[in-house]
Amino acid sequence: MGNFKLIEKLSNAFGISGYEYEVREIIKSEIKGYVDKIETDPLGNLIAIKNFQAKGPKVMLNAHMDEVGLIVDYIDDNGFLRFKKVGGIDDRVLAGKRVLLRVSKEKLVPGVIGIKAIHLQHSKEEEERVIEAKNLYIDIGAKNKNEAEKIVPLGTPVMFKTVFQKINKDTFIGKAFDDRLGCALTIELLKNNYKNPVIALFTVQEEIGLRGSAVGTYKYKPDISITIEGTISADLPEVPEHLKCTHIESGSVITIKDSGTITDHTLRKKLVQIAKKNKISYQFKQVIAGGTDAYRIQTSDSSVKVLTVAVPVRYIHSPVSLFKEKDYDDTLKLLDRFIKTL
Repeated sequence: MGNFKLIEKLSNAFGISGYEYEVREIIKSEIKGYVDKIETDPLGNLIAIKNFQAKGPKVMLNAHMDEVGLIVDYIDDNGFLRFKKVGGIDDRVLAGKRVLLRVSKEKLVPGVIGIKAIHLQHSKEEEERVIEAKNLYIDIGAKNKNEAEKIVPLGTPVMFKTVFQKINKDTFIGKAFDDRLGCALTIELLKNNYKNPVIALFTVQEEIGLRGSAVGTYKYKPDISITIEGTISADLPEVPEHLKCTHIESGSVITIKDSGTITDHTLRKKLVQIAKKNKISYQFKQVIAGGTDAYRIQTSDSSVKVLTVAVPVRYIHSPVSLFKEKDYDDTLKLLDRFIKTL
């Protein structure tokens, strides 16, 4: 069912927080002709409107366009680039990774996050310790500071150089599945026909404080909002059973509560009924962890009934993540059936 060429385009696109324009252009080109109105607000949120004058509850589909990444904040005399993290990234996943630095809309500069070779590490303690991001650097092959500054100015945003790939018949790897999967699902839903009004809010800067959704909900006030995400799957050997949160290949993830939101009980029960009736696999998020745009949407000035529905993804907020086709398709079917019942 899923449009995996679309997911590939979205996953490969550059779009760290505050620099989402490439993702936004892909979405605009995909939904053109399927919605009645498309607009971009001053912060960069993309808003699409469909059937707005129709009767029935106004349903908002929400997904964020941004991904975690880095930003250059210092260049030393030897031409190495120091950086800060943009969004929540574990320091352990950084060393030795290939990156792309967005110098302009037309130009990307390749680099690598450097680390001292193991041959030069002189103690077991040095070998085993986690190197903090503040002690890492990006190497672009510059001879010195002057040359590096001509190639990459301060403030340059950086993303991981990861290419979307199908690794077996039903498994995909790539970057930014949090939340390009949500963007892809929302695009696919907008291409369907529904009787009630639909608002799609593709937000910016979610990873650094839910900023886009803090302002994006006010113009077209929904009655119901569904935040669509790629969420934590922790079905891994080192994780205790009670902390495994979600499992891949177990279906769409329905959130009861996370760190910022308690979802609407009546609507959530309806989701479950629809899943059972249509034999769609689903699971509940079992650990109260993470937060989504639903928090800001729920507490907007008009107050909104919210749901959070997600695809389980292994290794989110890292250079490469993994999801299964079945979970994506289950989420798409569940959301489509749910909206049709409204």
